[in-house]
Amino acid sequence: MPGTLPLAAAVGAMEDPMSGPYRIGDVAPEITQRSDGPVRTSPAGPTPAYSALTVLECSRCSAGPYDADRVQGTCGCGAPLLTRYDLAAVAAWTDPGQIATRPPSLWRYHELLPVGSAKFVVSFDEGMTPLLPMERLGAELGVPRLLMKDESPLPTGSFKARGATVGVSRAAELGSTGVALPTNGNAGSAWAAFAARAGLPCLVVMPTDAPQITRAECVAAGAETYLVDGLIGDAGRLVRAAVADRPGYLDASTLREPYRLEGKKTIGLEIAEQLGWRVPDVIIFPTGGGVGLVGIAKGLRELRELGWIGEALPRLVAVQAAGCAPIVRAFEREADDTEPWPDARTEAFGLTVPEPLGGFLVLEAIRATGGTAVAVTDGQLLASQRQAARAEGAWVCPEGAACFAAVAQLRAAGWLAQSDEIVVVNTGAGLKYHQTMPASPPLIPPDGQIPPAGGAPA
Repeated sequence: MPGTLPLAAAVGAMEDPMSGPYRIGDVAPEITQRSDGPVRTSPAGPTPAYSALTVLECSRCSAGPYDADRVQGTCGCGAPLLTRYDLAAVAAWTDPGQIATRPPSLWRYHELLPVGSAKFVVSFDEGMTPLLPMERLGAELGVPRLLMKDESPLPTGSFKARGATVGVSRAAELGSTGVALPTNGNAGSAWAAFAARAGLPCLVVMPTDAPQITRAECVAAGAETYLVDGLIGDAGRLVRAAVADRPGYLDASTLREPYRLEGKKTIGLEIAEQLGWRVPDVIIFPTGGGVGLVGIAKGLRELRELGWIGEALPRLVAVQAAGCAPIVRAFEREADDTEPWPDARTEAFGLTVPEPLGGFLVLEAIRATGGTAVAVTDGQLLASQRQAARAEGAWVCPEGAACFAAVAQLRAAGWLAQSDEIVVVNTGAGLKYHQTMPASPPLIPPDGQIPPAGGAPA
């Protein structure tokens, strides 16, 4: 299925040979190449539209542009499709001051999102998650300007709600009869919940090792749920085969449709707004499929083109688990794309993506911003999870904890400076991974006593 934006167009890399003819934030050109259906032209005009979406373009090759008003998957070359917006129109229609008056959900940025009308928005009022100073933890790690963008308050307890609200809304708007996706857990529970809210059937396939609570969430929301004795790639193959026999179903696998990423980019938009329309020195993100980090890069490029933030962008850091680190390996080898990671396994199950479709997009994003890619061991990330909970009262998910472990590693290596303002994105609630925080408090009989502080139970 056709359509996306060249990688540098997607990520806005300045002198990258894979960029293609356009870059993120460029004003959409006149459309000279059409798909077999009508292609939307620029929405610029005297009356503001809900969305400034124009077309889809390939993230790797020069194919397209393609019709954004039809259900699309990947480009014919197999690469993800990315959205293009008429940013000149956005600048004419709204500004940061007007956005500040809107309700505190991610839909406050609707001109930069793909849904064409508010009536199609499927929402639980998600977004505008806290950006929290982590003063004690930052002091312990040697980075006193440490902040955490905490995604755990979102519906279904993870950042996957962002992709789900935009992806399900757009699927419903374009007339999909159902949605289907493979998942490591949290994406499935999010899409199941939003699909239920939209009245759409949802098919979910997840590995047997996915967190059990996510399995229960999918079933609770009425999703058609299956387990596979394998990894997410095995689940993806099952989904693609099933969708082929279900007319009208959207394959919502990671980066196999263009709109999930648009929801994730609002993390970057929110960080900029919460900091007074500026960016930090560094953003550190746990990276499995890579949609979150690529989305942040795309969103910040769009804000820069609009003139809402300055020219300098934060250094982006992709964090992976040592037991599944295809992006880190490719980065260290100076490769342009990833290779499959054998025998992938980690306690941070959301990072178990051995063959990410958008690996080349992640690599471009971190290189274009002077960032890096880091792998941490399970022992390191579990220790950081406990450290964050005890220092700040924040029970972060294992994937988020991996980022704090990366902070320690990068500070020790001198890559992070004490003066750096650093945003770590905690992508979900630690409560969903209770097995990572085993607890066996002392048992006291009814006629017993609580020991003195520092003493042993009576």
